[in-house]
Parts: sequence; C-alpha cells; structure tokens
Amino acid sequence: MTTPELLAPAGTPEHLETAFAYGADAVYAGQPRYSLRVRNNSFKDIAALGAGIERAHELGKQFYLVSNIAPHNDKVRSYLRDLAPVLEHKPDALIMSDPGLIMLVREHWPDQPIHLSVQANAVNWATVEFWRRQGINRVILSRELALNEIREIREKVPEMELEVFVHGALCMAYSGRCLLSGYMNHRDANQGACTNACRWNYKPVQHSHDQTGDLIATSAAVETFEPKELLLEEPNRPGGFIPAYEDEHGTYIMNSKDLRAVQHVAELVNMGVHSLKIEGRTKSTYYVARTTQVYRQAINDALAGKPFDMHMMNELEALSNRGYTEGFLRRHVPQEYQTYEQGSSYLGTQQVVGTITDADDRWLTIDVKNKFAPGDQLELITPSGNLRFSVNTMENRHGEAMDYAPGSGHIVKIPRPDNLPEKLDFTYLTKIFPDSPAS
Repeated sequence: MTTPELLAPAGTPEHLETAFAYGADAVYAGQPRYSLRVRNNSFKDIAALGAGIERAHELGKQFYLVSNIAPHNDKVRSYLRDLAPVLEHKPDALIMSDPGLIMLVREHWPDQPIHLSVQANAVNWATVEFWRRQGINRVILSRELALNEIREIREKVPEMELEVFVHGALCMAYSGRCLLSGYMNHRDANQGACTNACRWNYKPVQHSHDQTGDLIATSAAVETFEPKELLLEEPNRPGGFIPAYEDEHGTYIMNSKDLRAVQHVAELVNMGVHSLKIEGRTKSTYYVARTTQVYRQAINDALAGKPFDMHMMNELEALSNRGYTEGFLRRHVPQEYQTYEQGSSYLGTQQVVGTITDADDRWLTIDVKNKFAPGDQLELITPSGNLRFSVNTMENRHGEAMDYAPGSGHIVKIPRPDNLPEKLDFTYLTKIFPDSPAS
C-alpha cells in the first residue's frame, strides 16, 4: 500500500508552519505573477519564497511552487527571467499547466521536477500517459473524475504519480477555467485575479433606462425581502426543470458547494494515489489546522486498516462552509454525506474565539477573537490532540472578574483545564455552538 502525501495550502508563512504542525507532508504556495492566487499571496518576493522553502526543508518536508497561470506573450517573455532566482532555492516541484512554459522549463532546467496542474484538465489515462512521456513527474487530476476513473488511470499508467483534491472550494467552471470574474469585475481568473464573483450576494435594484437604452439604477438595493421559488426550463428540454431558490441571503445558483471527501480517503489510499490535496490558499490558518488534522487522521486510519470514523465528518462541519458535497467521486451520493437545501455560506458548528498567548500552572491567557462567556462549551485545537472543556469564571489582565470576553482586541484569562497538552504552539480556542453535532 502506498503511503500518500498530505498536501496543504500555504498562502503565508504562518499557514506553512500551521500545516506542518498539524501533520502535512508538503505545502504549496504561489509564484508571484505566475500563479492563480496572486492577490492573496504573502510569498510575494524571492526572499519570502526562499525562507519558506528553507523552512520546509529544515522540517524534512516538501515545498511545491505553483506556477500555473495561463500566460499571454508578455508573461512568456519574462517567465524564465523571474523563475531563475526562485529555482536557486530548490523548490521540490513546480506546479504548471501551460505546455509552452513547461517546454521552456524542461529545456533550461531538465532536472527540475514538474507537477501538472489541475488547470491542465487531465481526465483520462491517455492524457496522463502523454504527460509522462514529456517528463512530468506528477499529474494533479481534474476534480471532475469519479473514483473508478481515478482507479483506471492508476492501473493504466502505474509509473505516474497522481494527486487528487479531497477538500475545499469547488469552481462552477470546469477545473477552474472560469470567465465570470473577468466579465463581472474585469479581473481575469486565468491570470490569477479571480474575485469569486460566483459566490457573491447580489440584491435586486430598482432601475429604468437611459436615452441609449442602458439600464440605470433609480434606487439603492432593495432591503425588504419575500422568499421566491422559481423553476427554470430549458427550451430544448421541455419538462426538464431546474429549481432556483432565493431567501434572505439571495440566490446562489452559480455557487458550488465545498468538496469534502474524507470518507473516500481509504479507497484513494488503497488504489495507490500518491498525494491527497487540500484546497485553500486564501483560507484562515484555523482552516488549515482543522482540515490538515482531520485528513492526517483519515490517512493514518486507512494505513492502519481501521474502519472509517464518522466523527471526522462532524469535525469538518466545525468549519465555515457552503454546504458539503463529495463532488464527482460517486454518481449516487448517500443523503447522510450531503447538504441539499443550503445555499449561502454556513458559519460552521464551531467558532474560533481566541488564541493562547501565555500559560502557567493556573491560567491560560487568551487573545480574544470572538465573544465567549463562562458556561460556553469550548475546545482547544492543538497539534497533539483536541481537548473539550467549559469554564465557570474568567478574568481580565488585571485579575478582575468578567461576565464575558467581548471580542477582538481584548485579553482574558481562564482557568487552565486538566490534561492540557504541553505544547501550545499553533493552538486555537473554539466555542462549540449549542445543539451542533460536535456538542
């Protein structure tokens, strides 16, 4: 059985450290100007990238550099010049999608490992074999594949490393090749500037026409709301109705649910997939910690032959999400694995309320992020395990009793719970909402 790599996102150095603390084997971060997350990338210069790569290697981990933009001529002209100083820091692989840039890298740095980006849309074994013959080391398969298709690719091209997305946002376009952001906001997703226009909340505005016939607003967005239900029908498919709902959050017909495939980790491990990937370079460090922790457990359980632990599904419910789906991995999805009615983003069953800044024999000092109070059920999320507890009292930094921690910008102290792990780096204090599956 292949021991798969757990690959986590690293939009910042803090994300990198968090991912490794919670069990990731590798991280991926974007190359400035040449990745699809240029607006949300703290690795903006050679020094920052070099420090990130060096830190990963210090920990015995891997660092992959995302270089998967769809380049126009001006980017091709500058690409080799900008890539050369990055490669001096020896990233473990480049994640690329454009055949022309791949050709140039192969010509100038023939020993540099290259992973084929999901943007290249590899959906069949012949495509994977083609890229193997071009010297590609790994193919990141399209999210649109079913489990049996992944298995067939693995069997047909056993020499190629395969990487599969198991968690995170899904794009409403095929493998992320979306034009909506460019059309709506003049920011081209394929040039790294996606604004996630498909996930925004749009409100109706009263309007009229100007002298040229263009629509012009006559009032602000309408704040009053009446729930609406529509059935959309395709003219060429009479009777083929698509339901559309609008509630107080708006309508989200373009908005994909989030991928959650933790229940399929064991099968992916058994078929020999080399890397399981978590999406989310723009997500919080808490998201990285929680997802990495859960998928680390899923991989370890699969390798040990343990049955699937449904509790891991609830652990991921703790995160803010848009409703979960297992994507295209199976054609018929059991209802217990999927949320059917939810359209708008869901805050999750838990919320980060603080981080620990100090600890002694009696107290934990908390840098507050969100409101919590004595009596709340809390959970500490730590790299060495999680601990649930509740507190009956809290104090401010001057030792005065407080009825609640007001929110960001405040420092409070709570009694130190029993059985607290010794190492408290990268620890998050969360509040469990009442009546949630996690409570």
